[in-house]
Amino acid sequence: MGDTFWGFRRENGAVGVRNLIAIIPSVFCSAKVAQRIAQNIPGAVHFSHPVGCSQVGDDLEITAKTLIGIGRNPNFSGVVVVGLGCERFTPYELAQGIAPTGKLLETVIIQDEGDSIKAIETGTRYARKMQQQASLQRREEAAVSELMIGLNCGGSDTTSGLVANPALGIASDKIVAQGGSSILTELTELIGTEHILARRAVNEEVAQDILRVIRAMEERLKRQTQHSSNEKRKHLISTGNYDGGLSSVVEKSLGGMKKSGNAPFVEVFSYGDAPLKKGLLLLDGPGHDGEVTTGQAAAGAQIVCFPTGRGTPSGFPGVPVIKITGNPRTYQRMHENIDINAGTVITGEKSLQQMGEEIYQEILAVASGKLSKAEVLGHDEQFCITRMP
Repeated sequence: MGDTFWGFRRENGAVGVRNLIAIIPSVFCSAKVAQRIAQNIPGAVHFSHPVGCSQVGDDLEITAKTLIGIGRNPNFSGVVVVGLGCERFTPYELAQGIAPTGKLLETVIIQDEGDSIKAIETGTRYARKMQQQASLQRREEAAVSELMIGLNCGGSDTTSGLVANPALGIASDKIVAQGGSSILTELTELIGTEHILARRAVNEEVAQDILRVIRAMEERLKRQTQHSSNEKRKHLISTGNYDGGLSSVVEKSLGGMKKSGNAPFVEVFSYGDAPLKKGLLLLDGPGHDGEVTTGQAAAGAQIVCFPTGRGTPSGFPGVPVIKITGNPRTYQRMHENIDINAGTVITGEKSLQQMGEEIYQEILAVASGKLSKAEVLGHDEQFCITRMP
């Protein structure tokens, strides 16, 4: 019998680890109204963004799919869609995409309401009623097979690949072994490891998908950097990574892939989509921390685990981000931001296996209601929809 956590069962059978109301603008023009509505309601979060209009083709499609995916995330018991009324990605399309989940859902159109003040009043009434209904729901026991975690890392140093990422990989393997899911992405930081990852594919089709998407990302980066007159703009990792002891993107990639443990990859899927299978997944997306977490949340991840050697305080609205560092000094300096000190492996206090178990238990605790430090401090910077080049 597998392990369990305590979550909120939704109408469509999915299980959330939070019970929040999402206020989602369909376009940047309605972002401030969405923010004001969320500020009026305890337990509401907003998703301000700069897109939703003056986009075409795949660029607009990714925006649409991502916002719908955020609204479908099981951590939200209800959603208030806020539109202007003349945008290209209409609020009705956003609401229709969320509706099949069966969650509480309302739409506010600023132009129909008459002005932003009236729209805020209407949206606040909707969100208040949703929050009252949500407050009646109680957590219930759920199997680990209902969990989907996102794997993300930022501000890496040498301890990330040595300790924090491998320990997270052990925790990821435990979730996957019990029927749960784990999402690896950051393709810009997997370049050079595609042949290693492909050997872990469940079949030849998935192996070819892994090779295809990582090589395509490498070609994209080549196009973006080949004409730059500033040599610093051509680097594929940040100067902070160099300062932390990493020598190249390949060294970072070799450490970064360890977040995924040793489980077989069962599917490669596109940004903005939800996976069709359960298990270890590869999301075709870039390496920007915000774009990574946003894509994973839109895919349905209820929790994101985030190793960081140099340290970062950032979080995501409505989806807990668990911070892990392999650097003992970083933990001392930023202990108010970092949830787990994996540096105890380096100091000899714990084994890598013990640290993997500690991370796994922390995931279950957060899934059952424990607040991550990013949540406590109100960090929500990582919501960022990717754009087509």
